[in-house]
Amino acid sequence: MYREAIIEEQSAEIVVAEGGHDKNSPTCTNYLRSIHDTLDIISGKWKVTIIGSLSFGKKRFMELQRDVEGIGAKMLSKELRELEINGLVTRTVYNTKPVTVEYEITEYGKTLQPIIFEMSKWGTQHRKRIMSKD
Repeated sequence: MYREAIIEEQSAEIVVAEGGHDKNSPTCTNYLRSIHDTLDIISGKWKVTIIGSLSFGKKRFMELQRDVEGIGAKMLSKELRELEINGLVTRTVYNTKPVTVEYEITEYGKTLQPIIFEMSKWGTQHRKRIMSKD
């Protein structure tokens, strides 16, 4: 029996076998490459959390820093810059005194929201599972 995981990569559909897969097949290679590409963009301790925060609307730098507990200003700035370079976040500078800067998730960035939502659900279930073992 097969479970379909449809992943578009240069207009190709990849079908992943539920019971295993030939790890040397082009299908497996493309599937794993796509996962690797995704992780390259969102990996790290903070990026997914930043995207999650911005899923609730535009935020200023300090609002994000408050939302993302434990992140320093320098790291937040670096992560936002990388997310902006990859087209997941926009940075808007307003001509005010003092200057106002807002960050917002892009339409492209919003395509990650279902994935992040599922990660949140899994994390909640995992936390409950671990806590129930105590």
